[in-house]
Amino acid sequence: MKGFPESMKSLITEFSKMPGIGPKSAQRLAFFILTRPSEEAEKLSNAILKLKKTVKFCKLCNNLSDRELCDICANPSRDKSVLCVVEKPSDVISIEKMGDFKGLYHVLLGVLSPLDGVGPKDLKIDELAKRVRKEKIAEVIIATDSNTEGEATALYLTRLLKPLGVKTYRIAYGIPVGANLEYADQATLYKAFEGKREV
Repeated sequence: MKGFPESMKSLITEFSKMPGIGPKSAQRLAFFILTRPSEEAEKLSNAILKLKKTVKFCKLCNNLSDRELCDICANPSRDKSVLCVVEKPSDVISIEKMGDFKGLYHVLLGVLSPLDGVGPKDLKIDELAKRVRKEKIAEVIIATDSNTEGEATALYLTRLLKPLGVKTYRIAYGIPVGANLEYADQATLYKAFEGKREV
C-alpha cells in the first residue's frame, strides 16, 4: 500500500479483514469514507460501537438480541412445541422472511467441522438437548446447510434427538422454483427425488 498515509493504510487493513472484502474493495470503502462529511464517519463509528455494546445472544435460542430474550422467544404467540435448528442468526432472518414458520429457533452458532477442530462441545448442541428435555418440544426441524458440514451436523443431531422421543425432520432440498431440470446437477436431482411427496 505504497503512497497511502498511515491512517488510510490502517483503515484499508481493517476493512480487508471483513468477509467478502478484498484489498480493492477495502480501498474503495476507505476512499468513500474519506470523501464523506465528518458527521457521517462519526455516525458510522458510533453505530459500530453501539452494535458491539448492545447486541448479544438470546439466552434461550442464541439468536441476536439487544435484550435477554430475542423478539421471537419473547413472543407469546409463537408455537413453543416446534423448534427449528439453524447454524447462524442470519438463517433465522432468512426463514422469518418466508413468513410461514411460527415456531421457535435454536441457533447452533456453527457446524461440526472436524478438519477445523469444531466438535459438538464447540456448538450449542448440549443446550439444544437440554431444551428438548426441559421444554415441551414435540417437533424439531433441522435446517442446516446442504454442504458436507451441514449434513454431518444434521446427522449428528438426528442421532442425538431421536432417543429423546421428539419428531425430527430435515428440511427438503431439490430443484428451485422456476428452474429447469436440464440445468440441475446430480446431487440436486438426487435430493429432489429423495424429498418427493405424494400429491
